[in-house]
Parts: sequence; C-alpha cells; structure tokens
Amino acid sequence: MLYKEVFKYFDEICKIPHGSFDMDRISRYCVDFAKKNGLKYVCDDAKNVIIYKDGSGAPVILQGHLDMVCQKTSDSKINFETDGIEVIKDGDFLTANGTTLGADNGIAVAMIMAILASKDLPHPPIEAVFTTNEEVGMLGASALDVNLLKGKRMINLDSEEQDVLTVSCAGGSDFKITVPTKTETVTGTKIVISIKGLKGGHSGVEIDKGRVNANVLTSRFLNHLNGYSLIDINGGDKSNAIPVNNIFTVVTDNPNQFVREITEYEKIVKAEIKDREPWFTVGVEVKEQGKFEVFDKETAERIKYMLLTTPNGIVDMSKVIPNLVETSLNLGILKTEKDFVFMQYALRSNKRTALDFLEERMESFADYNGCKWEKSGRYQPWEYKDDSELRDLYKKVYKEKFGEDIKVEAIHAGLECAVFSSSIENLDCIAIGPTMYGVHTVEEKLSVSSTREIFELLCTVLEKLC
Repeated sequence: MLYKEVFKYFDEICKIPHGSFDMDRISRYCVDFAKKNGLKYVCDDAKNVIIYKDGSGAPVILQGHLDMVCQKTSDSKINFETDGIEVIKDGDFLTANGTTLGADNGIAVAMIMAILASKDLPHPPIEAVFTTNEEVGMLGASALDVNLLKGKRMINLDSEEQDVLTVSCAGGSDFKITVPTKTETVTGTKIVISIKGLKGGHSGVEIDKGRVNANVLTSRFLNHLNGYSLIDINGGDKSNAIPVNNIFTVVTDNPNQFVREITEYEKIVKAEIKDREPWFTVGVEVKEQGKFEVFDKETAERIKYMLLTTPNGIVDMSKVIPNLVETSLNLGILKTEKDFVFMQYALRSNKRTALDFLEERMESFADYNGCKWEKSGRYQPWEYKDDSELRDLYKKVYKEKFGEDIKVEAIHAGLECAVFSSSIENLDCIAIGPTMYGVHTVEEKLSVSSTREIFELLCTVLEKLC
C-alpha cells in the first residue's frame, strides 16, 4: 500500500532535527532522497529544495515546508539541535513524547515524497517544493526563485482539517508608530495598575471572537480616572497576538481616592465584558512616596487620545466568503522607552488593495498625532479566485470519496500560497491537509486515518490532472 510509505518517510523526517533556522540536515535529506530516486533537483541558498518528476500533461506544484515549531514540556530532556522527535502511536493518532510532533508540516513532505518515489502512480509532471523557515515569516518561500517553476497549478499541503478546502488567506504587515515623549517631575504616591486575565489569542484566527485587547481596554481606565500623572505604560509582546495584559504606572496626590475609583470602575467593566472575558481583573499596588519623572500633560493626553481612538479589531467582513474577516488590525505591543512610546500593530487583509488602504489610514493616524511611523514585513494576500479549476476538481473528488461536500473556506492568517500566488501569474492554488490538533504545542497529534484518506484523495486528484 502506497500510503504506508508516507509514514515511513515521516518517521525518517522526525529523526532529523529541523526546527526553524536549523535547515541544513533536513535539506540534505531531501537532496539525498532526490539522488536516490534518480530525480532532478535544485537546492538554493535558502536551503529550499525543488524536486522534479516527469509525468503527463501540464505540471503541478506540490508544496510543503521543512521546518517545525520546537516546543517541549518542562521535564523533557530533548535537545532540539541534536535529537530527533520520539513519535508515539496512540490509537488513531501519532503524537510525540513531551514535544511538538512536527506534523506541521513534516507530514506534507512525507506525502509528497511517497508520490515522488512511486513507480506506477499516474500523475502530471510534478514540481515538489520544500521551503524553509515558514514558521518564522515564510522566509524560504520569499527567497525562492519562482522562475525555477513552470507549473500554474499548486496544491499546498499545510492545512490542518480534512474536511476543509482553503482557497484564500490574508496578507499583512507590521506597522509601528513612535510617540515622542516629554517629561516633568512631580511629587506623590506611585501606584502600579495591572490589567490582566484576558483571553488573548491569535490576531488573525481569533480576531472575530470578541476577545478584548488589553492595550485598548487600558485607555478606558486612563480616560475615566482623575488626579494622576502617567509614568509609563506597557502591554503585549507580539504584534500578532491579542494582548492579555497591560501594566501602567501613575503618581497621585490622593492614593486612597484613586484606588477607590479604580475598584469602582473595574466592577463596571467586569459587568460589561464578563460574557467574553470572565477572568478579567485589575491589580493595584500602592508603592512608595517621593519625586518621580512622569510624562508631561501634553504627552499624557496624546497617548490617551491615541489609545482611545486607535483603529483596532475587525475593519471589514468578506462579502464573498461567509463569516470571513476580510480586513483587521491588532495593537499587539505598547511599550515605553526612553524619549518615546511605541505602538506596534499587525495589519491583515485578504485583499491587497484593502491592505494598502489600511496602511494609508494608519499613516494618516500617525501623521495627525505628530508621530513617526514605519512599515515592515509586508506579505501579499492570497486572494480568492472566482474561476479555479483546481478547487472545483478537488470538491468533486472529495464528494465522490466521502459522499458529502467539503467546506470551502478562507483564513485570516498567512499561508505560503500567498507568496507563490503573488509571484506566479495566474496561479491556481488550493491548500489541503489531514486532520491534526494542538499544532505548535506539546499536545500536537496527527490522525493516521485522516492522513491515509487525504493522501489517497490527493493521488486521485493527480491522476485526474494528467
């Protein structure tokens, strides 16, 4: 059975250390595989590997990435730089002993290798693309010379639900605003206030779940409280994560009254958001008395105003794909440094022009408030294609196999499909994969039966593409 070869290759991959930025050994494994099977290949400076196999008809690109996210339990002895993953079979699932499994995206590489090594499977010419460092910004895909590819059809195998066909993903960028600060010295009692207990989450996948942004919520307290001067304000550490806490420090002449105001307003906010954020709370620590350097009034007012009025969360919903967030942004980092406070956002959109306009809005927001700004890490979206023959074929074959319609969805996060679709003109692309759970965590597990079913379905699709 050809599908058994998939698990043979996956087992070999798991034995090779292949965390992000540790790509030499796994790339050599791919090159050695090509040599062993008499297949042409290219390995570029980014350690991406392309393997070519002849077939009938127009070529098709099969694509997955070589790196894995390395996480382990506190008592795990594994050294990800020298040790392989210990795979455990548990009923229908493969999992790992105290670590991430790396099925994201090792199982894709294994499925493609099984197809490349097959002797009697009908298929079109295959361009197998194994990219590096996907988990840290799709760096390999971005560095790949797409002129090495002739295919105009691509099947990406980096999806995680068997019954979902992904047809679009968001592009995005990081947007950083630098707020200049001036200070003065005041006398009073220092108090540290902690906004905490919020759920947080991925700024793409969970942006529509009603999660409260700690940085934005802090603005309500800054606006409501009276009789204080602001020393600093800090919240979040990743632009693409909805921040779960914010800590700000103030000086006041009347600490008892200030604490009462915080406690009273905490009750009001709790009652409002308890259905979404049941564990939200506010911590208050009264510190020493003395002289302290604080933001001057103009700086404090500017910070408060910008937090109160900042764009954040869902900007627009798709009119084509039901329940898809089309455009959004997240104020993920708010940090006080010497002479400035910076606000860093993750911007996302499934449409290029909408992402362009969102960046323009943020530029105007920063300019109006007298702040510097910079953009970085821009990657284009993979836009929904109205006339996709590959999508229609996969839907048909899926229904013939399982007797039901597959769910056609888009995601408000990044996939390497976006990089390829922005570089290869008129690329027809889909993303599929077997069912797995707990990806990027030590709870990661892969369904064996789903892997078999998706692999057999992929083989059928390739046969029909000949």
